[in-house]
Amino acid sequence: MGNFAKTLKQSVALYTLGCKLNFAESSTIAQQLVKNGFDRKEFHEGADLYVINTCSVTDHADRKCKKVVREALKHNPEAYIVIVGCYAQLKPQEIAQIPGVDLVLGAAEKFQLMDYLHSLKKEPKARIQNQPIKSVNEFVPGFSEGDRTRMFLKVQDGCDYFCSFCTIPLARGKSRSATVATTLEQVKKATENGVQEVVLTGVNLGDFGVNHGETFFDLIQELDQLPDIKRYRISSIEPNLLSPEIIDFVAQSQKFVPHFHIPLQSGNDELLQRMRRKYLSDLYRSRIEYIKLRMPDCGIGVDVIVGFPGETESHFLDTFEFLNELPVSYLHVFPYSERANTTARKMQDAVPQKLRNDRTTQLRSLSEKKKRAFYESQIGKTRPVLFETEVREGKMQGYTDNYVRVVSDYDPLAIDTLVAFNMQQINADFLMQGTFETLEISR
Repeated sequence: MGNFAKTLKQSVALYTLGCKLNFAESSTIAQQLVKNGFDRKEFHEGADLYVINTCSVTDHADRKCKKVVREALKHNPEAYIVIVGCYAQLKPQEIAQIPGVDLVLGAAEKFQLMDYLHSLKKEPKARIQNQPIKSVNEFVPGFSEGDRTRMFLKVQDGCDYFCSFCTIPLARGKSRSATVATTLEQVKKATENGVQEVVLTGVNLGDFGVNHGETFFDLIQELDQLPDIKRYRISSIEPNLLSPEIIDFVAQSQKFVPHFHIPLQSGNDELLQRMRRKYLSDLYRSRIEYIKLRMPDCGIGVDVIVGFPGETESHFLDTFEFLNELPVSYLHVFPYSERANTTARKMQDAVPQKLRNDRTTQLRSLSEKKKRAFYESQIGKTRPVLFETEVREGKMQGYTDNYVRVVSDYDPLAIDTLVAFNMQQINADFLMQGTFETLEISR
Protein backbone atom coordinates (compact mmCIF):
# COMPACT_ATOMS: atom_id res chain seq x y z
CA MET A 1 0.00 0.00 0.00
CA GLY A 2 1.09 3.55 -0.61
CA ASN A 3 2.15 6.29 1.70
CA PHE A 4 -0.70 8.18 3.37
CA ALA A 5 0.45 11.67 2.39
CA LYS A 6 0.78 10.74 -1.29
CA THR A 7 -2.45 8.82 -1.75
CA LEU A 8 -4.90 10.54 0.54
CA LYS A 9 -7.61 12.68 -1.01
CA GLN A 10 -7.84 14.43 2.34
CA SER A 11 -11.33 13.76 3.56
CA VAL A 12 -11.96 12.81 7.19
CA ALA A 13 -14.80 11.43 9.29
CA LEU A 14 -14.79 11.18 13.07
CA TYR A 15 -16.65 8.94 15.49
CA THR A 16 -16.83 9.61 19.22
CA LEU A 17 -17.49 7.13 22.02
CA GLY A 18 -18.05 8.20 25.61
CA CYS A 19 -18.46 11.48 27.44
CA LYS A 20 -19.13 15.11 26.56
CA LEU A 21 -15.44 15.80 27.05
CA ASN A 22 -14.63 13.37 24.24
CA PHE A 23 -17.04 15.18 21.92
CA ALA A 24 -15.31 18.49 22.66
CA GLU A 25 -11.91 16.91 21.97
CA SER A 26 -13.10 15.31 18.74
CA SER A 27 -14.14 18.75 17.56
CA THR A 28 -10.67 20.09 18.40
CA ILE A 29 -9.08 17.34 16.30
CA ALA A 30 -11.53 17.97 13.47
CA GLN A 31 -10.78 21.70 13.53
CA GLN A 32 -7.06 20.97 13.23
CA LEU A 33 -7.60 18.68 10.25
CA VAL A 34 -9.97 21.07 8.44
CA LYS A 35 -7.48 23.89 9.00
CA ASN A 36 -4.88 21.73 7.24
CA GLY A 37 -7.02 21.17 4.15
CA PHE A 38 -9.19 18.18 5.05
CA ASP A 39 -12.78 17.95 3.89
CA ARG A 40 -14.95 16.73 6.75
CA LYS A 41 -17.48 14.06 5.81
CA GLU A 42 -20.22 12.13 7.54
CA PHE A 43 -19.23 8.65 8.72
CA HIS A 44 -21.24 6.83 6.04
CA GLU A 45 -19.83 8.88 3.16
CA GLY A 46 -16.62 6.87 2.81
CA ALA A 47 -13.88 9.20 4.06
CA ASP A 48 -10.21 8.61 3.33
CA LEU A 49 -9.32 9.01 7.01
CA TYR A 50 -11.34 7.85 10.00
CA VAL A 51 -10.51 9.11 13.50
CA ILE A 52 -12.21 7.11 16.26
CA ASN A 53 -12.16 8.70 19.72
CA THR A 54 -12.59 5.96 22.32
CA CYS A 55 -13.70 5.63 25.93
CA SER A 56 -12.58 3.26 28.69
CA VAL A 57 -15.29 4.04 31.24
CA THR A 58 -18.19 2.23 29.60
CA ASP A 59 -18.21 -1.54 29.23
CA HIS A 60 -16.87 -3.43 26.23
CA ALA A 61 -14.53 -0.72 24.91
CA ASP A 62 -12.74 -3.29 22.77
CA ARG A 63 -15.95 -4.60 21.21
CA LYS A 64 -17.26 -1.12 20.43
CA CYS A 65 -13.96 -0.02 18.91
CA LYS A 66 -13.78 -3.11 16.68
CA LYS A 67 -17.34 -2.58 15.47
CA VAL A 68 -16.74 1.05 14.52
CA VAL A 69 -13.53 0.10 12.67
CA ARG A 70 -15.38 -2.61 10.71
CA GLU A 71 -18.14 -0.16 9.77
CA ALA A 72 -15.61 2.44 8.63
CA LEU A 73 -13.91 -0.08 6.36
CA LYS A 74 -17.27 -1.08 4.88
CA HIS A 75 -17.70 2.51 3.70
CA ASN A 76 -14.12 2.70 2.39
CA PRO A 77 -11.95 -0.46 2.48
CA GLU A 78 -8.86 1.65 1.67
CA ALA A 79 -9.41 4.15 4.48
CA TYR A 80 -6.73 4.92 7.04
CA ILE A 81 -7.94 4.30 10.61
CA VAL A 82 -6.61 6.24 13.59
CA ILE A 83 -7.66 5.39 17.16
CA VAL A 84 -7.36 7.99 19.93
CA GLY A 85 -8.87 8.52 23.41
CA CYS A 86 -8.78 6.86 26.81
CA TYR A 87 -8.86 3.28 25.50
CA ALA A 88 -5.95 4.14 23.20
CA GLN A 89 -3.90 5.42 26.13
CA LEU A 90 -4.67 2.45 28.37
CA LYS A 91 -4.47 -0.48 25.93
CA PRO A 92 -2.60 0.54 22.77
CA GLN A 93 -1.24 -2.95 22.09
CA GLU A 94 -4.74 -4.40 22.25
CA ILE A 95 -6.02 -1.85 19.76
CA ALA A 96 -3.05 -2.40 17.45
CA GLN A 97 -4.25 -5.99 16.93
CA ILE A 98 -7.59 -4.85 15.48
CA PRO A 99 -7.58 -5.50 11.70
CA GLY A 100 -7.57 -2.28 9.70
CA VAL A 101 -6.20 0.03 12.40
CA ASP A 102 -3.18 2.02 11.15
CA LEU A 103 -2.28 4.37 14.01
CA VAL A 104 -2.91 4.47 17.78
CA LEU A 105 -2.31 7.78 19.56
CA GLY A 106 -2.13 8.35 23.31
CA ALA A 107 -3.43 11.18 25.48
CA ALA A 108 -0.85 13.74 24.36
CA GLU A 109 -0.29 12.56 20.81
CA LYS A 110 -3.95 12.75 19.75
CA PHE A 111 -3.66 16.53 19.46
CA GLN A 112 -0.57 16.16 17.27
CA LEU A 113 -2.24 13.96 14.67
CA MET A 114 -1.01 16.03 11.71
CA ASP A 115 2.59 15.34 12.72
CA TYR A 116 2.07 11.60 12.23
CA LEU A 117 -0.04 11.56 9.08
CA HIS A 118 2.70 12.46 6.58
CA SER A 119 4.71 9.30 7.29
CA LEU A 120 1.76 6.98 7.90
CA LYS A 121 1.70 3.82 5.79
CA LYS A 122 -0.49 0.77 5.45
CA GLU A 123 1.39 -1.92 7.36
CA PRO A 124 0.51 -5.33 8.83
CA LYS A 125 0.38 -3.91 12.36
CA ALA A 126 -0.69 -0.48 13.55
CA ARG A 127 1.89 2.09 14.54
CA ILE A 128 1.70 3.16 18.21
CA GLN A 129 2.61 6.59 19.54
CA ASN A 130 1.86 6.58 23.25
CA GLN A 131 4.04 8.21 25.88
CA PRO A 132 3.62 7.38 29.60
CA ILE A 133 0.71 9.25 31.15
CA LYS A 134 2.97 10.74 33.84
CA SER A 135 4.65 12.85 31.16
CA VAL A 136 1.35 14.30 29.89
CA ASN A 137 1.12 17.78 31.44
CA GLU A 138 -0.21 20.09 28.74
CA PHE A 139 -3.82 21.25 28.80
CA VAL A 140 -5.44 21.37 25.35
CA PRO A 141 -8.78 23.22 25.27
CA GLY A 142 -11.66 22.13 23.08
CA PHE A 143 -15.28 22.71 22.22
CA SER A 144 -17.95 20.89 20.24
CA GLU A 145 -19.12 22.29 16.91
CA GLY A 146 -22.10 22.01 14.60
CA ASP A 147 -24.85 23.00 17.03
CA ARG A 148 -25.78 26.66 17.48
CA THR A 149 -28.05 25.77 20.38
CA ARG A 150 -25.63 24.11 22.80
CA MET A 151 -21.86 23.74 22.98
CA PHE A 152 -19.71 21.51 25.20
CA LEU A 153 -16.67 23.47 26.36
CA LYS A 154 -13.68 21.61 27.82
CA VAL A 155 -12.15 23.71 30.60
CA GLN A 156 -10.35 21.03 32.64
CA ASP A 157 -8.67 17.66 32.07
CA GLY A 158 -7.18 14.86 34.18
CA CYS A 159 -7.76 13.87 37.80
CA ASP A 160 -5.64 13.54 40.94
CA TYR A 161 -8.16 11.51 42.96
CA PHE A 162 -7.40 7.85 42.10
CA CYS A 163 -10.72 6.39 43.22
CA SER A 164 -10.26 2.65 43.59
CA PHE A 165 -12.59 1.75 40.68
CA CYS A 166 -11.44 4.33 38.14
CA THR A 167 -8.87 4.32 35.32
CA ILE A 168 -9.31 7.95 34.33
CA PRO A 169 -6.09 9.20 36.00
CA LEU A 170 -4.23 6.46 34.09
CA ALA A 171 -5.89 7.47 30.83
CA ARG A 172 -5.84 11.26 31.15
CA GLY A 173 -3.14 12.14 33.67
CA LYS A 174 -2.92 14.88 36.27
CA SER A 175 -5.58 17.50 36.87
CA ARG A 176 -4.85 20.56 34.75
CA SER A 177 -6.49 23.51 33.05
CA ALA A 178 -5.71 26.82 31.46
CA THR A 179 -5.85 30.03 33.49
CA VAL A 180 -9.12 31.89 33.96
CA ALA A 181 -7.95 34.61 31.56
CA THR A 182 -7.00 32.11 28.84
CA THR A 183 -10.26 30.21 29.32
CA LEU A 184 -12.28 33.40 28.88
CA GLU A 185 -10.55 34.04 25.57
CA GLN A 186 -11.31 30.48 24.50
CA VAL A 187 -14.99 30.93 25.40
CA LYS A 188 -15.19 34.13 23.35
CA LYS A 189 -13.65 32.36 20.35
CA ALA A 190 -15.82 29.28 20.74
CA THR A 191 -19.07 31.26 20.89
CA GLU A 192 -18.46 33.50 17.87
CA ASN A 193 -21.15 31.64 15.91
CA GLY A 194 -23.83 32.71 18.39
CA VAL A 195 -24.22 29.56 20.47
CA GLN A 196 -26.91 30.00 23.12
CA GLU A 197 -25.82 27.61 25.88
CA VAL A 198 -22.34 26.62 27.02
CA VAL A 199 -21.96 23.36 28.95
CA LEU A 200 -18.77 23.40 31.04
CA THR A 201 -17.05 20.00 30.92
CA GLY A 202 -13.99 18.36 32.42
CA VAL A 203 -12.84 15.14 34.04
CA ASN A 204 -12.95 16.71 37.51
CA LEU A 205 -14.52 20.05 36.71
CA GLY A 206 -14.52 21.50 40.21
CA ASP A 207 -10.75 21.05 40.33
CA PHE A 208 -10.31 23.76 37.69
CA GLY A 209 -7.30 25.99 38.32
CA VAL A 210 -5.50 23.68 40.75
CA ASN A 211 -2.29 24.04 38.73
CA HIS A 212 -2.56 27.84 38.60
CA GLY A 213 -3.65 28.76 42.12
CA GLU A 214 -7.14 29.60 40.83
CA THR A 215 -10.53 28.00 41.49
CA PHE A 216 -13.67 26.94 39.67
CA PHE A 217 -15.49 29.65 41.61
CA ASP A 218 -13.10 32.23 40.15
CA LEU A 219 -13.91 30.94 36.66
CA ILE A 220 -17.71 31.00 36.89
CA GLN A 221 -17.72 34.52 38.33
CA GLU A 222 -15.78 35.75 35.30
CA LEU A 223 -17.84 33.74 32.80
CA ASP A 224 -20.99 35.27 34.23
CA GLN A 225 -19.76 38.69 33.09
CA LEU A 226 -19.39 37.81 29.39
CA PRO A 227 -22.16 39.69 27.56
CA ASP A 228 -23.03 37.50 24.58
CA ILE A 229 -23.78 34.13 26.20
CA LYS A 230 -27.34 33.44 27.28
CA ARG A 231 -26.72 30.59 29.71
CA TYR A 232 -24.18 28.19 31.20
CA ARG A 233 -24.67 24.67 32.49
CA ILE A 234 -22.26 22.85 34.82
CA SER A 235 -21.97 19.30 33.50
CA SER A 236 -20.80 17.30 36.55
CA ILE A 237 -19.09 18.33 39.77
CA GLU A 238 -17.85 16.38 42.78
CA PRO A 239 -19.84 17.05 45.99
CA ASN A 240 -16.74 17.97 47.99
CA LEU A 241 -15.89 20.61 45.36
CA LEU A 242 -19.42 21.96 45.06
CA SER A 243 -19.02 24.57 47.80
CA PRO A 244 -21.87 26.57 49.35
CA GLU A 245 -20.42 29.70 47.70
CA ILE A 246 -20.79 28.07 44.27
CA ILE A 247 -24.37 27.10 45.09
CA ASP A 248 -25.11 30.64 46.31
CA PHE A 249 -23.60 32.10 43.16
CA VAL A 250 -25.65 29.91 40.82
CA ALA A 251 -28.79 30.72 42.81
CA GLN A 252 -28.44 34.44 42.08
CA SER A 253 -26.94 34.22 38.59
CA GLN A 254 -28.97 35.18 35.54
CA LYS A 255 -26.87 32.88 33.34
CA PHE A 256 -25.85 29.78 35.32
CA VAL A 257 -28.85 27.48 35.30
CA PRO A 258 -30.32 25.70 38.36
CA HIS A 259 -29.15 22.23 37.38
CA PHE A 260 -26.36 20.14 38.90
CA HIS A 261 -25.09 16.65 38.20
CA ILE A 262 -23.35 15.38 41.33
CA PRO A 263 -21.69 11.93 41.50
CA LEU A 264 -22.58 9.91 44.60
CA GLN A 265 -21.53 6.31 43.69
CA SER A 266 -22.80 4.85 47.00
CA GLY A 267 -25.02 5.91 49.88
CA ASN A 268 -23.09 3.68 52.30
CA ASP A 269 -20.09 5.24 54.06
CA GLU A 270 -18.13 1.99 54.28
CA LEU A 271 -18.30 1.58 50.51
CA LEU A 272 -17.49 5.24 49.90
CA GLN A 273 -14.30 4.72 51.87
CA ARG A 274 -13.47 1.53 49.96
CA MET A 275 -14.02 3.49 46.76
CA ARG A 276 -11.63 6.18 48.07
CA ARG A 277 -14.16 8.93 47.54
CA LYS A 278 -13.45 12.35 49.06
CA TYR A 279 -16.65 12.65 51.10
CA LEU A 280 -19.16 10.68 53.14
CA SER A 281 -22.93 10.53 52.84
CA ASP A 282 -23.58 13.33 55.35
CA LEU A 283 -21.69 15.85 53.23
CA TYR A 284 -23.52 14.70 50.12
CA ARG A 285 -26.89 15.05 51.85
CA SER A 286 -26.00 18.50 53.10
CA ARG A 287 -25.12 19.67 49.59
CA ILE A 288 -28.44 18.45 48.17
CA GLU A 289 -30.42 20.02 50.99
CA TYR A 290 -28.64 23.34 50.60
CA ILE A 291 -29.23 23.38 46.84
CA LYS A 292 -32.93 22.80 47.39
CA LEU A 293 -33.02 25.47 50.10
CA ARG A 294 -31.55 28.05 47.72
CA MET A 295 -33.18 26.76 44.51
CA PRO A 296 -36.31 24.68 45.26
CA ASP A 297 -36.90 23.88 41.57
CA CYS A 298 -33.29 22.93 40.81
CA GLY A 299 -32.80 19.75 38.77
CA ILE A 300 -30.27 17.37 40.33
CA GLY A 301 -28.77 14.31 38.65
CA VAL A 302 -26.80 11.61 40.45
CA ASP A 303 -24.22 8.99 39.37
CA VAL A 304 -24.40 5.66 41.23
CA ILE A 305 -22.33 2.47 41.02
CA VAL A 306 -23.94 -0.80 42.14
CA GLY A 307 -22.25 -4.14 42.77
CA PHE A 308 -18.93 -2.72 43.95
CA PRO A 309 -16.75 -5.44 45.57
CA GLY A 310 -18.01 -6.19 49.06
CA GLU A 311 -21.43 -4.56 48.51
CA THR A 312 -23.84 -6.53 50.69
CA GLU A 313 -27.61 -6.41 50.50
CA SER A 314 -27.50 -4.08 53.52
CA HIS A 315 -25.05 -1.75 51.76
CA PHE A 316 -27.27 -1.66 48.68
CA LEU A 317 -30.38 -0.92 50.75
CA ASP A 318 -28.51 1.95 52.39
CA THR A 319 -27.91 3.42 48.94
CA PHE A 320 -31.51 2.80 47.83
CA GLU A 321 -33.01 4.43 50.92
CA PHE A 322 -30.52 7.29 50.87
CA LEU A 323 -31.49 8.15 47.29
CA ASN A 324 -35.17 7.52 47.87
CA GLU A 325 -35.20 10.14 50.62
CA LEU A 326 -33.18 12.76 48.77
CA PRO A 327 -34.96 15.35 46.58
CA VAL A 328 -32.99 14.47 43.43
CA SER A 329 -34.38 14.42 39.90
CA TYR A 330 -32.81 11.46 38.10
CA LEU A 331 -30.07 8.82 38.45
CA HIS A 332 -27.36 7.54 36.12
CA VAL A 333 -26.85 3.98 37.33
CA PHE A 334 -23.80 1.89 36.40
CA PRO A 335 -23.20 -1.75 37.33
CA TYR A 336 -19.63 -2.06 38.59
CA SER A 337 -17.21 -3.52 36.05
CA GLU A 338 -13.64 -4.57 36.71
CA ARG A 339 -10.89 -2.34 35.31
CA ALA A 340 -7.27 -3.36 34.85
CA ASN A 341 -4.72 -1.64 37.10
CA THR A 342 -7.30 -0.46 39.64
CA THR A 343 -7.32 -1.24 43.36
CA ALA A 344 -10.92 -2.41 43.26
CA ARG A 345 -10.09 -5.25 40.86
CA LYS A 346 -7.87 -6.80 43.54
CA MET A 347 -10.58 -6.63 46.22
CA GLN A 348 -12.27 -9.73 47.57
CA ASP A 349 -16.01 -10.44 47.74
CA ALA A 350 -16.92 -9.76 44.14
CA VAL A 351 -20.66 -9.33 43.65
CA PRO A 352 -22.14 -11.84 41.17
CA GLN A 353 -23.01 -10.29 37.82
CA LYS A 354 -26.68 -11.26 38.08
CA LEU A 355 -26.93 -9.47 41.42
CA ARG A 356 -25.26 -6.40 39.94
CA ASN A 357 -27.80 -6.40 37.14
CA ASP A 358 -30.74 -6.88 39.53
CA ARG A 359 -29.62 -3.98 41.70
CA THR A 360 -29.08 -1.82 38.62
CA THR A 361 -32.66 -2.52 37.55
CA GLN A 362 -33.98 -1.54 40.98
CA LEU A 363 -32.16 1.78 40.99
CA ARG A 364 -33.16 2.56 37.43
CA SER A 365 -36.77 2.01 38.44
CA LEU A 366 -36.19 4.42 41.33
CA SER A 367 -34.75 6.90 38.83
CA GLU A 368 -37.94 6.75 36.75
CA LYS A 369 -39.97 7.38 39.90
CA LYS A 370 -37.76 10.33 40.87
CA LYS A 371 -37.90 11.84 37.40
CA ARG A 372 -41.68 11.59 37.22
CA ALA A 373 -42.06 13.17 40.66
CA PHE A 374 -39.77 16.02 39.62
CA TYR A 375 -41.60 16.59 36.34
CA GLU A 376 -44.97 16.54 38.11
CA SER A 377 -43.70 19.13 40.59
CA GLN A 378 -43.08 21.47 37.65
CA ILE A 379 -46.58 21.31 36.16
CA GLY A 380 -48.18 24.74 36.20
CA LYS A 381 -44.85 26.55 36.44
CA THR A 382 -43.19 28.72 33.81
CA ARG A 383 -39.48 28.23 33.11
CA PRO A 384 -37.10 29.44 30.40
CA VAL A 385 -36.61 26.91 27.59
CA LEU A 386 -33.99 26.83 24.86
CA PHE A 387 -35.56 25.10 21.87
CA GLU A 388 -33.22 23.20 19.55
CA THR A 389 -32.91 23.52 15.79
CA GLU A 390 -33.97 19.95 14.96
CA VAL A 391 -37.63 19.57 14.06
CA ARG A 392 -39.33 16.17 13.93
CA GLU A 393 -42.84 15.66 12.58
CA GLY A 394 -43.71 19.28 13.16
CA LYS A 395 -42.48 19.25 16.76
CA MET A 396 -39.51 20.92 18.43
CA GLN A 397 -37.88 20.00 21.71
CA GLY A 398 -35.67 21.67 24.27
CA TYR A 399 -34.69 21.83 27.93
CA THR A 400 -35.82 24.14 30.65
CA ASP A 401 -33.09 25.73 32.70
CA ASN A 402 -33.67 23.09 35.39
CA TYR A 403 -33.41 20.22 32.88
CA VAL A 404 -36.98 19.27 32.09
CA ARG A 405 -37.31 18.00 28.51
CA VAL A 406 -40.19 19.77 26.77
CA VAL A 407 -41.95 19.47 23.41
CA SER A 408 -44.11 21.90 21.49
CA ASP A 409 -45.45 22.57 18.01
CA TYR A 410 -42.81 24.05 15.74
CA ASP A 411 -42.52 27.82 15.70
CA PRO A 412 -39.57 29.32 13.78
CA LEU A 413 -39.45 32.29 16.14
CA ALA A 414 -38.77 30.01 19.11
CA ILE A 415 -35.80 28.10 17.65
CA ASP A 416 -32.44 28.94 19.23
CA THR A 417 -34.16 31.39 21.53
CA LEU A 418 -34.87 31.47 25.24
CA VAL A 419 -38.64 31.56 25.68
CA ALA A 420 -40.95 31.40 28.66
CA PHE A 421 -42.65 27.99 28.65
CA ASN A 422 -45.61 27.13 30.85
CA MET A 423 -45.53 23.40 31.67
CA GLN A 424 -48.97 21.77 31.64
CA GLN A 425 -48.81 17.99 31.22
CA ILE A 426 -46.50 15.02 30.65
CA ASN A 427 -47.17 13.11 27.42
CA ALA A 428 -46.80 9.39 26.65
CA ASP A 429 -43.17 9.87 25.59
CA PHE A 430 -42.40 11.44 28.97
CA LEU A 431 -41.96 14.91 27.52
CA MET A 432 -43.49 18.00 29.08
CA GLN A 433 -46.12 19.74 27.00
CA GLY A 434 -47.29 23.30 27.42
CA THR A 435 -47.49 26.74 25.88
CA PHE A 436 -44.87 29.39 25.29
CA GLU A 437 -44.33 33.00 24.29
CA THR A 438 -41.90 33.75 21.46
CA LEU A 439 -40.10 36.38 23.50
CA GLU A 440 -36.56 36.22 24.78
CA ILE A 441 -36.51 36.25 28.54
CA SER A 442 -34.11 36.37 31.45
CA ARG A 443 -34.16 33.89 34.27
